[in-house]
Amino acid sequence: MDYRPEGCIFRTPDNQRYISSVDGLREAMVNGVILEAHAAMCTGEHDLIIDLPCAKGIIPRTEGAIGVQEGTTRDIAVISRVNKIVCFKVTALSCGDDGCIKAVLSRRSAQEECRRNYIDALKTGDIIDARVTHLEKFGCFVDIGCGIPSMIPIDAISVSRIAHPSDRFSVGQMIKAVVSRIDGQRICLTHKELLGTWKQNAEHYHSGETVPGVVRSVEDYGIFVELSPNLAGLAEPKENVMPGQSVSVYIKAVLPDKMKVKLVIVDVCPDIPSDRSMKYYIDAGHIDSWVYSTDESAKRICTSF
Repeated sequence: MDYRPEGCIFRTPDNQRYISSVDGLREAMVNGVILEAHAAMCTGEHDLIIDLPCAKGIIPRTEGAIGVQEGTTRDIAVISRVNKIVCFKVTALSCGDDGCIKAVLSRRSAQEECRRNYIDALKTGDIIDARVTHLEKFGCFVDIGCGIPSMIPIDAISVSRIAHPSDRFSVGQMIKAVVSRIDGQRICLTHKELLGTWKQNAEHYHSGETVPGVVRSVEDYGIFVELSPNLAGLAEPKENVMPGQSVSVYIKAVLPDKMKVKLVIVDVCPDIPSDRSMKYYIDAGHIDSWVYSTDESAKRICTSF
């Protein structure tokens, strides 16, 4: 079983076959298959009503997520699933007085299996898939499998500093992440180590070129302009420039020994819809350490897992 974030298997032929007939649901129940479907609503008792083509699907409140029954997970973890794809296992099928089939489902059981067979086997340095679920000023919350949550702190998203995770990610986006720490059953993540070293990013830029960038901060001594998520340069001061603006910049110098890129802002440009796809220099497997700094630089920026 490939334990992926919720929404990844919904449209697959196997999932659609299982959820489209009572025989399919029964087969999935017997074989313990994890399925996905759309959560149509949440009742006043916080039971989730699941949209199934062949039956009335219900996830009882206590089956909505790990920890709800024990009181360690708040009900918002269930309520917030409305109008989203959720995973579950079929636990019972019955025929009601109205002749309709009722399917009792458990998202908690799917999460427990995911934790037991996948999450508990993770090690620091493992590179995993994640789906962005919501963004706060301090970090990016993600689903790392069957709706099990984790978070990437804002300072671990990229080397180039951002004001808010929405500068880098959007809700629903599939990304890669690295397990940075395991604290009991809590998995902590980082992201910047996958976006390349200073040298890997800087080799795409050369003195004399004029390239696009995004203003990240404006200081008295200059303006920091992001060229790529793990590379920013310092431009000379210029009036009427604000953080978040798209600009064109002239590259005066690329200095590996100082890990600096000197820039001049040529013009402030109209905002262009940003491409949220990430260029990952590493996107699978495991890493034990990562060194951002150049060999020529006396400054050392690195991560050890």
